[in-house]
Amino acid sequence: MRDFLPADVRRREYVIGVIKEVYERYGFEPLETPAVENIETLMGKYGEEGNQLIFKILKRGEHEKTGQADLALRYDLTVPLARVVAQYQNELPKFFKRYQIQPVWRADRPARGRFREFYQCDVDILGSRSMLVEAEICAAASDVLTKLGFDDFRIKINHRQVLTGILETAGLPLDKYADFLVALDKIDKIGQAGVTREFEDRGVFLTPGGQKAGRFLLDLQLILVEKATDVDAQVRGDFNADDRDELNARMLGGIEEFVAGHEGAHKGLADLRRILELTEGTPAKGKVEIDPTLARGLSYYTGAIMEIEVTDLPGSLGGGGRYDNLVGMFSGQDVPACGFSLGLERIIVVMTEREMFPPQLIISSADVMVSVWNEQSVADSIALAQELRGVGLRVDLYPEADKLGKQFKYAAAQRIPFVALIGDDERSRGEVSLKDMRSGEQRSIKRENLAATLREALSN
Repeated sequence: MRDFLPADVRRREYVIGVIKEVYERYGFEPLETPAVENIETLMGKYGEEGNQLIFKILKRGEHEKTGQADLALRYDLTVPLARVVAQYQNELPKFFKRYQIQPVWRADRPARGRFREFYQCDVDILGSRSMLVEAEICAAASDVLTKLGFDDFRIKINHRQVLTGILETAGLPLDKYADFLVALDKIDKIGQAGVTREFEDRGVFLTPGGQKAGRFLLDLQLILVEKATDVDAQVRGDFNADDRDELNARMLGGIEEFVAGHEGAHKGLADLRRILELTEGTPAKGKVEIDPTLARGLSYYTGAIMEIEVTDLPGSLGGGGRYDNLVGMFSGQDVPACGFSLGLERIIVVMTEREMFPPQLIISSADVMVSVWNEQSVADSIALAQELRGVGLRVDLYPEADKLGKQFKYAAAQRIPFVALIGDDERSRGEVSLKDMRSGEQRSIKRENLAATLREALSN
């Protein structure tokens, strides 16, 4: 958990502003939910490992001594959304499209770009089973990242029914499914060798089915790894959408051959092909990549699952998928749903390292600083600051009648580009001295022309 200094806050507000603008262009509406949920709302929704990462809140007052928890900090924004839809179903539209940008908490071991308190930026569509929903979500996420300046990302997709079909075809015992998927979900963090060790430690490879399924998926992943350099070459312009189409066809063909005759897997493959088809006319065109090893550890996913990868960044910038049964856990009614979450913190880390933020974002907190000549001129300095603020300029007012040299030094340290001062001579002439801190030039300007002069200078 961290403190955010002014420059950090500006970066965050910039990214959140872009995300909101894009999501609203796609018709998503804002939603907010409390930081705290009843513990039974959260438990059992995220799988065994997820349950262990929930921050629990112990009972208070006369129940404090029991050491029991009845509340918890929210782990994500999806389960609270499912509760809201169940609770307010008669007040929401048939197709509910919402975005939500709020902090979540996980009792995790921090790593690069990962924190115990972090923001999620979610979009979800509820009420439809059409793969157009997945395509819209992929398009919106692509639009956000493109507008932020990313051009080396890819959206990896897979399908829970495809994974289940592979495990069933291989003959993996049902009681080993969770162990298999939890281990497979770590492949982007610990690599093939690490996943193989996890398969062995969890007893997956002690079963013939586990070895067959594991080796099949890891072999497919090797193809993706071999193509990774080519995929990243898309940034240079020598890896195009046709190359990714060829890679996707190879993945789908390999899976189809392995699961021949498995009805659920073929349904999942049909969904994946439909998503690829529907994203052709969107900003996600050429960015979607079939990855048979993508598992997504959360247990509530039922269909297509997605993650966004960026070159040279371990882990993902976001992920999501279809969770058609989650709302029904709260309402008892069948409500199809699909969503995606962008990781704000990881996006900011990468953008900062790559210097992707607009230069003006971190130059200064103000357009101009109004100095204070002496104690007798304080009221006049206040009045000038308010005049400039009234026309939309960002104005910092120096709080003391200090030596001018110190005031200029302060403005320079704060990267404020201009300093306005009214001395006795300027006041008698109805003028203001304006110093350009970038060039050192200082000139006198009629007070009534100051705002226009500043605007023109700031635009250059």
